[in-house]
Amino acid sequence: MTPASSRLFHVSDVHFGVEDRAALAWFAAAVASEQPDAVVCTGDLTQRATHRQYATAAEWFAGLGVPVMLQPGNHDMPYYNMWERFRRPYARYGTLETAVGSELDLAHALIVPFDTNVRAQLRWPWSDGVVRRRKLDATLARLHALRDDPRPKLVACHHPLLPAEDARRNPTIRGDMAFAALAEAGASAVLSGHVHLPFDLMRARGNRPMRMIGAGTLSTRLRGAEPSYNVVTITADGTITVERRDFARP
Repeated sequence: MTPASSRLFHVSDVHFGVEDRAALAWFAAAVASEQPDAVVCTGDLTQRATHRQYATAAEWFAGLGVPVMLQPGNHDMPYYNMWERFRRPYARYGTLETAVGSELDLAHALIVPFDTNVRAQLRWPWSDGVVRRRKLDATLARLHALRDDPRPKLVACHHPLLPAEDARRNPTIRGDMAFAALAEAGASAVLSGHVHLPFDLMRARGNRPMRMIGAGTLSTRLRGAEPSYNVVTITADGTITVERRDFARP
């Protein structure tokens, strides 16, 4: 029997190495009790991409007991091994590797990956997003292949594709172009992280609207908001609702 809705727990920027253990336990308890269809993490699993931090992250995500989709973040490439950063930037995911860049196929939604990271760039900070044509083309090709599927398509990436307000400079290079292309290709929403502040915005480029849904952080690296995550529910008629859950410290 097809369920009435599909439900995702959307989390980001857990930053193992500077994680908030109480917030992680709170999130894991919610997963255990509510059993969402999947957990989507939009990047920055670790603080410095060390083997120890990845091992801790792998153990934690495996312990959730539900399907997991992971998108890499800028913190997930080695900081201290430049050869590895440039040649095998995501090798340290280890047992998490099969969840990286995977696609989620749910009863009422499809979640398609999009990598907005670069190994290096000629600006500071290195942490901001860059849209590479070949990576965008790969996501657009997948959306094109799914064009006859009536389920809403959500794109998961690390960096928000647009600034918080249109009047601001966009820190993601070619983010406006990517937003317009993804909306044109039929994406209903983009899930992201990076800024450690949750948001749920309807934006448009080229008369094509698309929803931007950002998760906060479960780390100690707070930027004006407590740790949080999103519950994203997609119903059979394609309606997408977002519930933001904030961690209340005891």
